[in-house]
Amino acid sequence: MDKFGAMGILLRVVERGSLSSGAKSLELPLATVSRRIAELEDHLGTRLLNRSSRKLSLTEPGRRFVEASRRILEQVDEAERSTRGALLDPKGKLVLTAPIVFGRVHLVPVVSEFLAEYPDIDVKLILADRLLDLLESSIDAAFRIGKLSDSGLSVANLGTVRRITCASPSYLARHGRPMTPADVSRHVCVTFDNLASPEAWRFSSPRGDVLATIRSRLTVTTAEAAVAGAVCGLGLTRLLSYQVSDEVRAGRLELVLEDHELPPWPVNIISLGYDAPTLRLRTFLDFAIPRLKVRLERDGEVAFGR
Repeated sequence: MDKFGAMGILLRVVERGSLSSGAKSLELPLATVSRRIAELEDHLGTRLLNRSSRKLSLTEPGRRFVEASRRILEQVDEAERSTRGALLDPKGKLVLTAPIVFGRVHLVPVVSEFLAEYPDIDVKLILADRLLDLLESSIDAAFRIGKLSDSGLSVANLGTVRRITCASPSYLARHGRPMTPADVSRHVCVTFDNLASPEAWRFSSPRGDVLATIRSRLTVTTAEAAVAGAVCGLGLTRLLSYQVSDEVRAGRLELVLEDHELPPWPVNIISLGYDAPTLRLRTFLDFAIPRLKVRLERDGEVAFGR
């Protein structure tokens, strides 16, 4: 059987999310696509796809096989270009994902520089404050904030971000500055519910972590809305350092309770656990990682006086 051809068909079906959509994009009959995948499953002795009328999904062996197939086909393409004497300039499309504000503040400027230097690479940047599956969404690399589970993915650390509490100068002038976590209970808050509870916030203290009960006058679903509410003087808010760096620099927000911050969270870029990533992904990682490390260090030290 044509293993490479079957791999390509399987990848297209997974990318498109269904047998019929994959067949249409390949300009092949649906029966041919279904037969080729069934032959591949028979050859491997395992089911690769869970088929239903509503959704197609990968089995665990299927996930591993698709990951390996994508790597193999990329390497074959690079080997063919090299053998034909083609210049091994990186080319093609990169799909990246990141949290919304992190993408706007840090990633878009770096990606813009990258695209200017590598005109044969295009980037699709998916900004979302939810975790996307790299394999099922055909994502080359993802930026994740917080502790990672042991997922077998390739990981590069970019630095850390702080979990900070802040408010506008006008709010602090009217209501005073909280000096201890217990003081927070006497204030009103703007809560970004993807990061902090609308009922209690955790702080550090010499005796260990403590919970402070809060009153959320406004609970929002995006960090940018929480920033806007805090700048308007609605109350204290808790966000990540990069989410408020511009407002802190400009004096529109002031940090409070810095001595009671929780330990910072790591920022990582993860990719599928390839032994040899594609040329365009290697090129992007080599370009982006040092630049992002500098940007995160600047936000952690310059913007906040540390």
